[in-house]
Amino acid sequence: MNFDEIRFPNIGITVETDPIAFHVGSFPIYWYGVIIAAALVLCTVLAIKHAKANKFSEDLVYDVLLCALPCAIVGARLYYVFCEWSYYSQDLSRIFDTRSGGLAVYGGVIGAFLGTYIMCRIRKIPFSSVADYCVVYIPLGQAIGRWGNFFNQEAFGTTTNLPWGMTSDKIASYLRINCPYLDSTMPVHPTFLYESLLTLTVFIILLLVRSKSTHKYEVVSMYMVGYGLARFFLEGLRTDSLYIAGTTIRTSQLLSLILVVAGLLIIIITRYNNFVREPLPERLFIDRSKASVKTEEVEVSSEEKKD
Repeated sequence: MNFDEIRFPNIGITVETDPIAFHVGSFPIYWYGVIIAAALVLCTVLAIKHAKANKFSEDLVYDVLLCALPCAIVGARLYYVFCEWSYYSQDLSRIFDTRSGGLAVYGGVIGAFLGTYIMCRIRKIPFSSVADYCVVYIPLGQAIGRWGNFFNQEAFGTTTNLPWGMTSDKIASYLRINCPYLDSTMPVHPTFLYESLLTLTVFIILLLVRSKSTHKYEVVSMYMVGYGLARFFLEGLRTDSLYIAGTTIRTSQLLSLILVVAGLLIIIITRYNNFVREPLPERLFIDRSKASVKTEEVEVSSEEKKD
């Protein structure tokens, strides 16, 4: 392994890291992917475990996952490509090279919601009930997934003298090339860590809100407000932000502001009009064991008639 040293000079700590977790033959498996996979598994397990107490279908958790995951990956990539179109337009084959980086959180969230919405429309399931239940686990996944940025030494902020400031040869090199106005010898804000802690806090808040809320999209709106506020301020510290073409406006900051305003408006509107969340259809809660027994009874009955 080729270890990199990530240093926290103000507290005298050095951590050796390698972005590659292991190899399958000659194929490298990166820590980023391992951490994302672990986050996905944990969120799915918790969603299934909490389902019964929240009058949600365990089977529906799997259905949402199967629809939301591919849409999230596509959305995350398209969002990034759109923001960096000047680069990808020169060679369209680069769009499909996801192993070289280029996935955006907001694009992933939008894609997941869109995929889930389409599934709910097709199956005639109230989208608000599904969204308000499942959205709780998005910030938990984000909190865990951000640690992939630590191993990749990315998603850090501007320079700082705070005790937890971090640096490495890779970080210093990035600053010299991309941020010549910053002192590359200084440590930087570990913004990935800040976002991890803040999204974990949002997850805890959403768990509490979901246990009390009865209004449509109230839990979703709280996510929009909570994550939007956190991302708005953190994006201002980032050195790798995506910008709206031809401007100095950070794309994620603008979207964060829109989410906060929209989230607050939705809460006000649903509360004022008393838009109560619809329950899931009873057909989603059919006991598998009872269904199996009924099937067996039908089969036995059919055999008796033949006899």
